[in-house]
Amino acid sequence: MLKTVYAGLLYFILVFGTGFVLGVFRVLFVVSRIGERWAELMEMPLMAAAIFFSAGYILRHFPEINFPRESLIVGFLALALTVGAELGLAVALQSQSLDEYLGSRDKVSGLVYLVMLIVFALMPRLRLPNPKKVKIKG
Repeated sequence: MLKTVYAGLLYFILVFGTGFVLGVFRVLFVVSRIGERWAELMEMPLMAAAIFFSAGYILRHFPEINFPRESLIVGFLALALTVGAELGLAVALQSQSLDEYLGSRDKVSGLVYLVMLIVFALMPRLRLPNPKKVKIKG
């Protein structure tokens, strides 16, 4: 179970770290040129790639989670950490209440973001290799 927690933590760090770097770039250089909605939507394919490759990395480096239950635990643990970190940072850095932050989200890019969160949580399960090919190291 401890390796599952480590895998979830690493999955969170990889994806959240990528999102943080992309977010800084987006806010500093892109939003002023094309607007918040389009800047956020432009970032989504890059985040989808980060999610896809990070899930594959986690599955390769933690063979203990190459099972449906464990892979879902990893994904939903990483999701919980991501939502907590994002809301905490948004409230702390933007000096907004949680209600103000949630109300300020763009309806279109916010909906796409919610879909991406679901994909993020499910990706380790979706990327599971064929069970007949999985070999666990002793």
